[in-house]
Amino acid sequence: MSGRNTLVRSMHDIGLAAWFGGNLMGAVGLNGGAATASSPAERLTISSAGWAKWAPVQLAAIVVHGVGGIGLILGNKTRLANQQESRTNTWIKLVITGLAGASTLASGLAGKTMSDHADEGASGVTEPGHTSSSTLSGAQRIQKVLQWTTPVLTAVLIVMGAQQGEQQRPVNGLFETTLRMFRR
Repeated sequence: MSGRNTLVRSMHDIGLAAWFGGNLMGAVGLNGGAATASSPAERLTISSAGWAKWAPVQLAAIVVHGVGGIGLILGNKTRLANQQESRTNTWIKLVITGLAGASTLASGLAGKTMSDHADEGASGVTEPGHTSSSTLSGAQRIQKVLQWTTPVLTAVLIVMGAQQGEQQRPVNGLFETTLRMFRR
């Protein structure tokens, strides 16, 4: 593989950006906006419809991120073999990616339960109402946590990706560039 990994790096980063941004917007904008609907049943129906439209895009984002990540690992296998810090970062990122994937899946399953029970109504998208069954209330309690878990985990992945980028920066090149700035 060549020294540049622009395509797979872009896939990795764009997929992760969509995964993070879509979930954050969904938790803040979609769920927050749907919670303002006047009808208790409409709150869950609106939120569920929005998440259902987002699901295929989110799945594509996760797949693109994963393919890009595999490409980066393959493209940097020599560096990973020789740099403990990069290898550790990669393993931690793999674990966190797995947790983010599990969080996304669990959130989707909780959302499906909420959608199936939308006619019961609720005080908010993640807040049960007095007519909410124990099944709906349980799904809402889970979703209340998971709607923030996925954005937090994917934000950590973004920071770790930035850290890996910094690990690739040649120290001598940085030092020489700094010296040139002061010599002028």
